[in-house]
Amino acid sequence: MTQRLHLVFGGELVDPNKTVFKDPSKIHIVGMFPDYNSAHSAWKAEAHRTVDDAHMRYFIAHIHRLRDEATAASPTEELGA
Repeated sequence: MTQRLHLVFGGELVDPNKTVFKDPSKIHIVGMFPDYNSAHSAWKAEAHRTVDDAHMRYFIAHIHRLRDEATAASPTEELGA
C-alpha cells in the first residue's frame, strides 16, 4: 500500500502576493499527516487562527510526490536537489 504523507507548514511572508518567507528559520511546522483530509483540517485550523494577519500563510506539501520510486528520475532529482 502506498503511503501518502502530507506536511502542513507556514509562516510570515515577505509579500502576501508571493510565497517567499520573511525568515525561513521561523517556519512553523504544524505536522506530518497520513492523508489529505487530516492535513487539510490542520491547515484550516492554522489558517483560521492567523486570518487577521495577511502576511501569514500556511501550505500543504504532498511529501509523497517528492520522490516516486517507480520512475527512473523523480522531478526532485531532475532539479539537482
